[in-house]
Amino acid sequence: MTIEEVRDGDTIQLNVSGKIDTITAGDFQTAVLTSFQKGKILVINFKDVVYISSSGLRALVLGQKTAVAKGGSMKIININKVVEDVFKVTGFDKMLTIE
Repeated sequence: MTIEEVRDGDTIQLNVSGKIDTITAGDFQTAVLTSFQKGKILVINFKDVVYISSSGLRALVLGQKTAVAKGGSMKIININKVVEDVFKVTGFDKMLTIE
């Protein structure tokens, strides 16, 4: 997994690629939470994410809770069919902002 951070004022965009699994979820979670120390708006680009595990989902829940606690927002963009199916089965499609 790789993560590229792009900053535009108070908005941070994380361009994520690869698999978010048990091995990489810690780094993903750190990137998500650290983003809220730099800005209030987080956009996570999942265009090149091919897989997300329950550990990755946990990182998204923590990111969402952090966004709410800091008065910010978090959204996920460009999800593929595989990730979309995981979000639907787990109910994350109703919990998270997905565009």
